[in-house]
Amino acid sequence: MKRVLIITYYWPPSAGSGVQRWLKFSKYLPEFGWQPVIFTPENPDFSLQDESLKQEVDKHTEVLKFPIWEPYHLFRTLKKQGPKDTASILEYKDPGLLDQLAVWLRGNLLIPDPRLFWIKPSVKFLEGIWEQNDFKAIITTGPPHSMHLLGRNLKRKTGIPWLADFRDPWSTWEFLDTLKLSGFARKKHQKLERSVFEEADRLVTISPTFQKEMIAIGAKDIQVLLNGFDPSDIPEFLATSPGSSSVLEIVYSGVIDAIRNPLPFLKVLKSVFGNTSGKVRLTFVGRVNESVKQLLSEDNWFRAHVVLAGYVSHKEVFSFYQKANLLLLILTNTKNAKGNIPGKLFEYMATGRQILALGDPKGDSASIIKTSEAGKVFSHTDETGMAQFIKNFQTNKLPNKLEADILQYSRKKITAQLALLLDEISQA
Repeated sequence: MKRVLIITYYWPPSAGSGVQRWLKFSKYLPEFGWQPVIFTPENPDFSLQDESLKQEVDKHTEVLKFPIWEPYHLFRTLKKQGPKDTASILEYKDPGLLDQLAVWLRGNLLIPDPRLFWIKPSVKFLEGIWEQNDFKAIITTGPPHSMHLLGRNLKRKTGIPWLADFRDPWSTWEFLDTLKLSGFARKKHQKLERSVFEEADRLVTISPTFQKEMIAIGAKDIQVLLNGFDPSDIPEFLATSPGSSSVLEIVYSGVIDAIRNPLPFLKVLKSVFGNTSGKVRLTFVGRVNESVKQLLSEDNWFRAHVVLAGYVSHKEVFSFYQKANLLLLILTNTKNAKGNIPGKLFEYMATGRQILALGDPKGDSASIIKTSEAGKVFSHTDETGMAQFIKNFQTNKLPNKLEADILQYSRKKITAQLALLLDEISQA
């Protein structure tokens, strides 16, 4: 079996869609002749953790861990408390001087990201074990995009075929716009990005829109590998309906933050059900930012009809789906929104529940939902459309039709596409 080195910052017990993507690829690659070897930091700094994901790592998957130093450690030492990353600081309404300095440093000195200090020692470590490992290809996945620079430098030294996976854009990524980048910093991002575009043997990304946008700035031979879902994750009890309760159960799973704003939907929900009590319940499963928590706590109707379940393991979230009549999907409301296809979209579809989504009605997620007849996507400002959908759904509570073949989005089928790309670059 051919060995492939997969370089990823996020690996269990880290949680989130970035972990799921490569956890599932590594699970199914051996069925297509590729044995994954994971290279990941020994002491990464991430805020969301799911210990149960460790159990999903195949016992035959070799995981190499190497220490990393990150400036977030220094920042928290100076503050004696505080968040784990810049994204958390950006949630603050009134950031202090030290917080503002951290954002500026992150944007203008730590390029492409704070994990850049892992590149040089990691390349040296991997060179040391290269001869006893007959790798036929390497894969890097970002963000953080410093993983791509690690792969680039390793290819320069070994000549090994290299596939770079972009789960988000790089120089056009909306997150960079929040970091107060200087002109010099932005040009440096673009220069590093071009080097990856030019030197990688194959590029992949998660959506057709991201594919088009990267082609427009110089990417060649870039293909789409969707996130998908794993049928083995879907418990049998989801095949049953949630029952005939008089309460409309709506569930949202995932992070609520500055770019995934539930306020338009909350406003609509209150307008439809505000004169009734106990007819609807909205449950947020996952991390919710403080500003939304405060808004919910200050409103009597929201306190009675909105539940904050907090973060739960990936396995536990399915029990919430089972009770749901309707699933809420909040896509980003930013310049990259059109290409936003979260992994949970496919998992939502696999539950057989209808989906009400906030996002770009002409975006990639909307196209998938429309083709599959799995629900509907409304712009964040289309309060009338959302309200009418809820009223119609409350009357009919129709099941998901799923006219499209849902298994086309299975992790195994998408891994087969990845394996073909690896075969191509390793035989070239």
